[in-house]
Formats: sequence, C-alpha cells, structure tokens
Amino acid sequence: MNAEISIIWDKMQKMVNDFLSLLPNLILALIVFAIFFFTARTIKRVVRNLTRNHRQARNLGLVLGRLAQGTTVLLGLFIALSIVIPSLKAGDLIQLLGISGVAIGFAFRDILQNFLAGILILLTEPFQIDDQIIFKDFEGTVEQIQTRATMIRTYDGRRIVIPNSELFTNSIIVNTAFSHRRFEYDIGIGYGDDINTARQLILEAIHETDGVLQDPAPDAIVVALACSTVNIRARWWVQPPRRADVLKVQDQVLTNIKNKLMSNGIDLPFPTQQILFHDQTEATDGDRTRQREGWPSKKGQDPQPRSISDAVSKLAQIKNQRNGNAEQDNR
Repeated sequence: MNAEISIIWDKMQKMVNDFLSLLPNLILALIVFAIFFFTARTIKRVVRNLTRNHRQARNLGLVLGRLAQGTTVLLGLFIALSIVIPSLKAGDLIQLLGISGVAIGFAFRDILQNFLAGILILLTEPFQIDDQIIFKDFEGTVEQIQTRATMIRTYDGRRIVIPNSELFTNSIIVNTAFSHRRFEYDIGIGYGDDINTARQLILEAIHETDGVLQDPAPDAIVVALACSTVNIRARWWVQPPRRADVLKVQDQVLTNIKNKLMSNGIDLPFPTQQILFHDQTEATDGDRTRQREGWPSKKGQDPQPRSISDAVSKLAQIKNQRNGNAEQDNR
C-alpha cells in the first residue's frame, strides 16, 4: 500500500515539476499570442480607416482587413505552439493544418461556402453598404457585409440576416445602383374624354412637381383600353433613387395629377359594368339565332312572349285532357 502511494506521489511530483518547467514557455506563448491578436485587430482597423472615405474601396478594405487579421492571428498561433512545444516543427504544423482543414471542410461545408461567397461579394461588389436592395421577399438598406452573412435593415425597422451563399447564387435587385431611377403609374380616364388633352395635363402636373428630373423628360403613353377606362401610363425620373425620396415625390406627383385632371373636367371613372339580358322566350328557347343580348332587333322580328293567362289556360287544357283519357281507360 505504501509503495502504491509512493508511486502516485512521485507521478504527481513529476507532473508538477513538468508544469513548472513548462510554465515560463506557456506564459511567453500566451504573451506572444496576445501581442499578435491585438496587432491583428489594429491592422484590421487601420485598413478599414484607410478605405472608409472611399465608397468604391470600402468593401475591398473590409476583405483585406479581415484577411490580414486572420493571417496574423494564425501566425501568432503557430509561433505560440512552437514556444510551448519546441519539438513541433513548421512542417508538422502545416501537415496538421492540412488534415484538419479537410475534416473541417466536410463538417462546416455551409459555413465555408458562405465565407467564400462573402469574400466574392466583397471583391466583385454587386452591391455595397448603404445600397437599397430587394432579395426575394426582403427589401431594405444594406448595413453590413460580413464574410458569413449580409445584414439589411428593412424600411419598417427590422434587421434581416441573409447567408452570403444565397445572395451570391440568386438574383438581386439593387434599387440604388444608378444615380437616378424611373417610376410609373397608370391613370384611368373616361372614354368620353380627349386623350391628348388628358396627356398634356398629366405632363404639366409632373413638370410642376419638385424633385422630378427634367432630363430624362417625363412622358405619358396610352397602355390599355380597359373595361371602363382608357389607361394612360405616367412615367417620371427621380434622383436620388432612395425609398424615402421616391415616396415623397410619388405622393406629390399623384396629388398634382389628380387635382389637375379634376379641375379641368377630365373624368376619373369608377369601374362600371353593363348587364345585358337574353330576350329568351318560349318561342326562341334553344334557338340562339333568334336570341339577342339586350341589343334592339329589327322591327317586326321580335319574338312575342306568351302571357301568364295563356300559359294557365294551356295547363288547364292539358290537365282536362289527361283526366278525360283516364276516364276512358277505366271504362
């Protein structure tokens, strides 16, 4: 029993002595890694600050900053491990990193896919920070483009996090990609109104609206002869094409158009329906060549419907005839 306790005690002493002998290297490794870690953060911040005021280079600065940070941290980790384990060589670290990379690649395929897609988005710049985009059912302003996901802020104050792989492989509408943008709205006038007069009034109302560009010039074209209206499509250009400005200009344009048309006697009709009844009678039942749908016929060719009294008399006559036949059968 004493021998076993002595063996255990010797092992514990050896472990303590090994830890104490390793402690200086461990502390030095932690210090070195901390230096590299904070240096990486500083490098990332410096790169971002250098490109902060340049819109075109902002995304490139994000990519370079994150790559520089990751490379510096990884280098610090290698140096710290070589301090703690002096027998560990650079070739062993690279081999270990390769084997681990394959395993991590299979285990975290989606994460790596989003990471690579994020890098490509930041480099190719299909959209940038502060752009307003539409992706599927989501619309808002791009707040951040991270290496894993992109965050957009919707117009009603919500945040949407979209994986970069979906953004990279699907269609995106960038509303603020260009300096100005065209908008349109269909206005229905009555069939009795003059189209040229209505078109001229619509253009005057658009030109009188603040915020509408004169070049390219607004226009108004007839697009449909609908059931109860003649539809004229008004089109105008706005700069800048941000949603708040767009809604403000559209509100004023439509208000001016409505007031201008109404004050000049142009009708803005409600949807109407005309119901036409078939003039179907007993005489024309089943004969579509003699039936019309409410339109007047030629004089003298209208089918004459039977009166109620004639129909009742005919029914009584049929009934009496049936009763007479029954009596004859009984005899």
